[in-house]
Amino acid sequence: MGDYEQRVVVCRHGATEWSRNGRHTSHTDLLLTPEGETEARKLRPALVWWDFAQVFTSPLQRAKRTCELAGFLPKAEETKDLMEWDYGDYEGLTTAEIRKKVPDWTVFADPCPGGETGEEVAARCDRVIARIRESEGNAAVFGHGHVLRVFTARWLGLPPTEGRHFILNTGTLNILGYEHESPAVRVWNAPLVGYEPV
Repeated sequence: MGDYEQRVVVCRHGATEWSRNGRHTSHTDLLLTPEGETEARKLRPALVWWDFAQVFTSPLQRAKRTCELAGFLPKAEETKDLMEWDYGDYEGLTTAEIRKKVPDWTVFADPCPGGETGEEVAARCDRVIARIRESEGNAAVFGHGHVLRVFTARWLGLPPTEGRHFILNTGTLNILGYEHESPAVRVWNAPLVGYEPV
């Protein structure tokens, strides 16, 4: 299989109480809500067609549980490189609350005091991408909203700030790959309806 045929399924964890409330959640290790568990279970029939050479998951329980309900936890390798962006002092706050202190703040363009920079998150994503590209098989990654948006930007060869363009919902199917030799987004935020590989 040539590199241009490789696919990477990007799986954001199912909903948590904080994700539904818009609260920034990095190291706070929340459970999925019942709705989030349902979203995660819907991944299984959507991914039944896939034979993954590699599966990676964040070690946080919301990502691991999503991976488990999708049917891939026994095959998955935990990696801290897929943990959510460390928001530092902004952990648990909403964007609206942060903007009371820092108008127009966004995680992609502005600092998180006590947390990570976009470049640090990108370096973690680059390590996972390098491992995936070393293999000729398809891969799946289970992680979190902002880190996976940076992952997508880095897959495309873009700086981490460009993750702002890839809104990533829970309960959707997302597939990265190539068009000929060029890294590309093949499916994004698609409903979980049992896709065959594309």
